[in-house]
Amino acid sequence: MRTMVQLSNGKQIPPVGRNDKGDFLADGRDLWARGWATAGAVVWAGLAVLARMGIARLGAIELLFLFAPLVIVPLGMELGRGIGGWLEELARRLQPAGAGFAVVAMWLPPGRRAGSVALGWMVICSLMAGGGVVNLVRSLWRDAGGGARATSIVLRIVISVARIDLVVGGAWLVASRLGIRPMGIQEPIGLLTAVHFHFAGFATATIAAATLQFAERRGEYRWLKPVVLMVVGLPIVVAVGFVISPAVKMVAAILFSAGVAALAIAVRGCGRKVENATARVLLQVAAGAVFASMVLSGAYAVADFAGSDVLTIPQMARTHGILNAVGFCLLGLLGWLVERERGHSIAGSA
Repeated sequence: MRTMVQLSNGKQIPPVGRNDKGDFLADGRDLWARGWATAGAVVWAGLAVLARMGIARLGAIELLFLFAPLVIVPLGMELGRGIGGWLEELARRLQPAGAGFAVVAMWLPPGRRAGSVALGWMVICSLMAGGGVVNLVRSLWRDAGGGARATSIVLRIVISVARIDLVVGGAWLVASRLGIRPMGIQEPIGLLTAVHFHFAGFATATIAAATLQFAERRGEYRWLKPVVLMVVGLPIVVAVGFVISPAVKMVAAILFSAGVAALAIAVRGCGRKVENATARVLLQVAAGAVFASMVLSGAYAVADFAGSDVLTIPQMARTHGILNAVGFCLLGLLGWLVERERGHSIAGSA
């Protein structure tokens, strides 16, 4: 018989393991990620104040990026906990130090020192990506004989790709801080690519996986699987479009915006049916925020292709960026984490 974990508020929850449905159960280590995400939010707020006062040389894009390692990634780690074995657990334990390296790297002027320090965050991203790849290969090998549900396979793919997105974003952070220009891409596009893979990649894919799992349990939103796969795959196509073709970039960005808007419909619908009242509010607000964010994203893609400056990158960072990072990624992850306290995680179905 497993011993229950006693939380400070008197609530008892099961330890790590699987219940009779095969789902991973929450345990006291939930507090690790949430505690560091809270601490990260405090640090981020302090940096924003220092930037506003002119003490820290951090612009809107730099602050937008730092919100990922300080707040979003630890929450996403917790929501998908259990798929990457010891690599993921090591990444979780080292995440606060990695986030600290990211802050220092962003504080320093671009160059060799800043790039070297940024490698500290790259290590965390690499561990997460390694855990995701190992889990995907192991799971697909185990199910090679057939019998695995289609949704289970999709979930494995989605949460593994989410972790691979992290290492791509980490690599672009290192390049940005080194001051190099891979494939001739100039700043701030390099740093924006790092932002893109942390938020549109990792965080969005993690939320999509949690939404798909909830919908599958209820037998609803049968159309969601292809939408989720589109949402997970298109961030890569958008990034490639920056290199090979403005037309590809525009089409991919519009399709991605449409896919996320469709995901928002599912998040709102599922959010109305979750059992936790706080989760209901968080998920429905997140759905509304990302819908507005994707309207801006689609408009920017068209304006950028047409050569219009009606929407500039700084304007998008202050509007689309905030709506997506705080309104969708933060609230969406928090919403599914709160609901997960009832005993389910996306790792369970994967």
